[in-house]
Amino acid sequence: MMARRLTMPSMSRTTRPAIMDTKVGTAAETAATAREIRPPRIKGSRWAKLPGPLRRLILLVGLVALWQLYVMQSGVSPLVFAAPADVAAAMWDGWTSGELATATLLTLKILGVSMAIGLLAAAVLTTLATWTRIGDDVLNLFTSMLNPLPSIAILPLAILWFGLSETALIFVIANAVTWPIAINVSMGFRTVNPTILAVGRNIGLQGWRLVRDVLLPAALPHTISGVKTGWAFGWRTIIAAELVFGVAGGGGGLGNYINEARYFLHIPEVFAGLVTIALIGIALEYAFTFLERKTVIRWGMKS
Repeated sequence: MMARRLTMPSMSRTTRPAIMDTKVGTAAETAATAREIRPPRIKGSRWAKLPGPLRRLILLVGLVALWQLYVMQSGVSPLVFAAPADVAAAMWDGWTSGELATATLLTLKILGVSMAIGLLAAAVLTTLATWTRIGDDVLNLFTSMLNPLPSIAILPLAILWFGLSETALIFVIANAVTWPIAINVSMGFRTVNPTILAVGRNIGLQGWRLVRDVLLPAALPHTISGVKTGWAFGWRTIIAAELVFGVAGGGGGLGNYINEARYFLHIPEVFAGLVTIALIGIALEYAFTFLERKTVIRWGMKS
């Protein structure tokens, strides 16, 4: 008996083109969809290739040019709005005479002392919150009450308690910087990898040694972020306190400098004080960015 040959059904010539057309059509649709969802190409690549500091310098020069153009074209009174050249002259006079320099250094000194106190208080509170449940409850209670409270609101009490002195300002500024730092450090402690904590405990680290050798290094990105936020809060608060109440000791700070210039209608000096505040803010922003690059970014803890 002859064995029958088994034959597979072959694809007809009329079927193959249809399937190929379907595949081609599907590929075309996929390509069209990809073109639709592809993000638009960002223009201005030449601008993006410039170094960051150079881009900011160009923007700053453009802002000053617009400022000068407005003064020239609007005819605004110099008793209301000072020209950039007058502001530059006032800054030069203020720094050479020592008046603006003294005010700036006093404000920075008060802010530095307040930051140190705030860092110490935040470290103690977050460490106690890590060790005990009651410490955690105390930290949560204080941050819930005092962090939303504008620190400038407690300045009248500080004046009653400490008089018109630097101590009153330090008390207010320390309150402003403590809670943002404590919140960020506490968040850093809570988000530490449990495996790292387990390894630390397995090698015998307990209490303060666990905080010092494990928690603090692991929470460094949150700590830097908290310090950055805290100084911003403190910087705004100290300027507002000196400006509104004039309580800085030793001749007054930047806020007092601006307030006295306003009182005597020395508008260029008012702008000189404001520009000094802005320049210090920019410098400290670069300092924190540099610190992040040399620590958490360099160590791979933050992208």
